[in-house]
Amino acid sequence: MNHRLRESLRALLLLVLLSSSSALQAQLQTTGTPGSADATTTISGKQLPAPQPPGKGKTGPTVADSKTWWPPRVVPKKGAPNVLLIMTDDAGFGVSGTFGGVIPTPALDRVANNGLRYTQFNSTSLCSPTRAALLTGRNHHSVGFGVITELSTGYPGYDSIIGVDNGTIGQILKGNGYATSWFGKNHNTPSFAYSVAGPFDQWPSGMGFDYFYGFQGGETDQYTPYLFQDHTQIFPWRGKPDYNLSTDLADEAIARMKALQAANSDQPFFIYYAPGGTHSPHQPPKKWIEKFKGKFDMGWNKMREQIFANQKRLGLIPANTQLTPWPDDLPEWESLSSDEKKLFARQAEVFAAFAAYTDDEIGRVIQQVEDMGELDDTLIFYICGDNGTSPEGTLLGTPNQYASFNGILDIPVADQLKLYDVWGSRETYPHMAVGWAWAFDTPFKYTKQVASHFGGTRQGMAISWPGHIDDIGGIRTQFHHMIDIMPTIMEAAGVNQPEEINGIAQKPIQGTSMAYTFKKENAKTPSARKVQYFEMIANRGIYSEGWYANTVPPHGPWILNAAFPPIEDYKWELYNLNDDFSQNHDLAAENPEKLKEMQALFDQEAKKNNVYPLDNRQFARSMEPRPSMTVGKTEFTYQGVNPGMSDSNTANILGRSYTITAEVTVPDDGGNGMIVTAGGRFGGWGFYILKGVPVFGYNMLGLAQYRWAAKEPLTAGKHTLVYDYVYDGPGIAKGGTGTLKVDGVAVDSHEQPNSIAFIQVMDETFDVGVDTRTEINAKDYILPFDFTGSIDQLHIKLGTTQFTPAEQKQIKDAHDRVND
Repeated sequence: MNHRLRESLRALLLLVLLSSSSALQAQLQTTGTPGSADATTTISGKQLPAPQPPGKGKTGPTVADSKTWWPPRVVPKKGAPNVLLIMTDDAGFGVSGTFGGVIPTPALDRVANNGLRYTQFNSTSLCSPTRAALLTGRNHHSVGFGVITELSTGYPGYDSIIGVDNGTIGQILKGNGYATSWFGKNHNTPSFAYSVAGPFDQWPSGMGFDYFYGFQGGETDQYTPYLFQDHTQIFPWRGKPDYNLSTDLADEAIARMKALQAANSDQPFFIYYAPGGTHSPHQPPKKWIEKFKGKFDMGWNKMREQIFANQKRLGLIPANTQLTPWPDDLPEWESLSSDEKKLFARQAEVFAAFAAYTDDEIGRVIQQVEDMGELDDTLIFYICGDNGTSPEGTLLGTPNQYASFNGILDIPVADQLKLYDVWGSRETYPHMAVGWAWAFDTPFKYTKQVASHFGGTRQGMAISWPGHIDDIGGIRTQFHHMIDIMPTIMEAAGVNQPEEINGIAQKPIQGTSMAYTFKKENAKTPSARKVQYFEMIANRGIYSEGWYANTVPPHGPWILNAAFPPIEDYKWELYNLNDDFSQNHDLAAENPEKLKEMQALFDQEAKKNNVYPLDNRQFARSMEPRPSMTVGKTEFTYQGVNPGMSDSNTANILGRSYTITAEVTVPDDGGNGMIVTAGGRFGGWGFYILKGVPVFGYNMLGLAQYRWAAKEPLTAGKHTLVYDYVYDGPGIAKGGTGTLKVDGVAVDSHEQPNSIAFIQVMDETFDVGVDTRTEINAKDYILPFDFTGSIDQLHIKLGTTQFTPAEQKQIKDAHDRVND
């Protein structure tokens, strides 16, 4: 290389370096005098937290010889918007009036009418996986959330742990100077980390949120929620008979916005607002239920036709869209008895009330943004549902969701009708019949849990951002996914993807910004997202530039206790979505080569995103051990009062023999109150003293109460109380024999005919010395029910979990399929 060429290349390199440096500096905005107390700066965001710039002060022997220097405070770029990210729960494409449904949703209308509606926006088909994708901008398996945390397994795509190399939108915006807050549902902290001992890296505080006010897990009772403020369990409903969580969440979000504005009106906020509606339990205030009386007497088939017609009239679906056929294994409305119609209509009235009430409370939050004068500077996302409408109420619906979770799928209609007048009240934990779920996902097939069909994954969404969206009230048809929300926010806020967070190299964000759709000129621009895979419980789908291939579910997800066929036996379908919006005309037989191409693409995406190994077990996974503080333990000892412990970190008595021994000291009246309990109104057990008399109670999911009691009250002083239970295993949900002993003498003994199978009430807690949330048996006591004596020692000893040989083989075969 000659000297002149070398010098030319050197000059070019220097120019590139200078240009890059200038470009970087141009991104930075500073105010105030560097080193002064009022100095601020934006950052490149490549490293979070940003490296502190070198100080230019001076330290001498005395103040007179020294000069102060303050590091500049990090702030977002000038003009960065507030961000309000709203997502409701368990609501498919046809639920909201905004997307053609029969339930009014004026708050969602408001966002859509001030911005855009999106008709091809997709979820993962299940709660925590969708939320992990939303928070990280990466596919759900890529961040360990191939399934909900309660069913997690020890594989990279399924361990429910968001790795430190998957920074969240909370961490990124916080690192760039935003005030970050999270209200409502948190289903992304592993259930085995629900403990005052943490670790808290997987709690909202570890995900970049300055403030959290919400509930842990997939669902909670709206009247007595499993509620936290940051890391502390709280009980704001006590003494408030009209309390409902949805109103409380809105109140708290409004209060937080007011406080942030008062503290620093120039600092943009990021609020992630995720109420519990419309996940079960469907528990809206009574006045909202009354608004929908008689509104669903037409039945699910006619309602589906109405929604479909509305969607066409509003231009939300193409004119050539076909309404997919009603499935053979769901009853037609006109085939039902008068009692069935009465019950099922009531179930829909309560669901609709919950949806409308949730939207109304969201409307209050949006109104507060306007009242503060911030609406024009706020980017609002309103996502209607984190998956399709839930089928988990089974064919008949249920007054207690935990009954169906435990395989009790057919509570008689006559028994359910006894609760007609209190359906949705604190006396029920209800869900609706699956016919409604299918209809609320119009025009698509299937429901929540099914990732292969858009009934499980298609969500109505609206975005508004005054001054930046120039097609007000427009409709967008580009194909997008939950992972695309995070990069859209980042583009609007002008922040980069960090290369490192806390010194950890970050995996690339997989989402694609949707901001290009904000311009009217891009209304018909092809989708920026070219490929997207879907998978949940081995139901699979793959999208590629208008083509879609998918498997067919072996049976409906409302059959919660059924076995699945081998994964390799699943049938595949093929659709051209450009001509077939609703997945109605299967082209697999006509175009086998295209199907093979799409199957190969799915395999490629699956390997890239930790989708393998496929696993089609449902609740059987709940019985696998997870890395909690209790894994492998069979003996537990407590002293004194210990309330509010998560059931995932305490003694699990399901499917086994056990012995509970309480060494207590009681006062002159023999004592009163709870010694130890796990569960409450909708299932669980409790060992307590009632006016001096020792009692052990077992609540069989609200369907039956089993009770053991002494004949005489205790005398004052120390006593040893024992409840010993011998399980009638092997087998799941078997009964057993319980014996209550006082000071070594049996005082009551009889059989218990059955027991809870898989899952205890997850939003209740394990309490020693108190009962924090709801009563095991309200005929015996009402809260508060604190123990009036002292618990000198409480000891629980567990036997081994017992299964039949067939169940053991089923679990082994499932493990073998996964490991193969």
